[in-house]
Amino acid sequence: MKEIRKHLERLREVKKKHYHPLIHKIHKKHKISKRTLFYVKEYGPHTNVPKTIIKESIKILLFASIISSLGGFALEQVKGIFISIIPLLVLMPVLNSMIGDYGIVVSSKFSTMLHENKVKRKWWEIRELKRLALQIFLISLITTVLSTSIALLVSPFFGYALTTATISKIFLISILDVILLVSILFLVAIFAGIYFYNKGEDPSNFLIPITTSIADFGNMLLLSLLVILFF
Repeated sequence: MKEIRKHLERLREVKKKHYHPLIHKIHKKHKISKRTLFYVKEYGPHTNVPKTIIKESIKILLFASIISSLGGFALEQVKGIFISIIPLLVLMPVLNSMIGDYGIVVSSKFSTMLHENKVKRKWWEIRELKRLALQIFLISLITTVLSTSIALLVSPFFGYALTTATISKIFLISILDVILLVSILFLVAIFAGIYFYNKGEDPSNFLIPITTSIADFGNMLLLSLLVILFF
């Protein structure tokens, strides 16, 4: 125990963001996971954790804010048509929140896989990642259908007349929007996660702001394009 404690104390003194051979040595000798050792090094008891997280995340948060604001400009171009389609007006904040939540789940799960060394070169062959993708897609489809159904049910109370063609278009728009954005979020989380992990960063501090901002921007942009295409 004294030897382990001595090694861990040495590890805490290692400069942040720098990989050190001591991590591999402790991992092999004492069977301590690299994920645990990473957090000992980056977020030890003498580390200002909030300061470290803010320092690592501030640039990406600013970038994410700029991306999210661009979605508003896209929506501005079709606001006349969009406002007139009550079901989509009801759905937009729901879809924004829902897709953003999926981005957070994917980011946190994939970051955990990276820290547990489950991600190899052929990441598309990882069984756990395949299962996660299947679960997210199934849940997103179910929640999208339910949300769209509710939006359509309440629309007549706001004086919006529904037709079979309109109902079909709104279902198609919402399903396409969610499927495309969830696919994009998965790819972004995977490639960005691998990139930041290989740089010695904690992917969680970067992936969540990136995926949530893409969800906001992408949802508004994609909805605008689909409204133009179908209406």
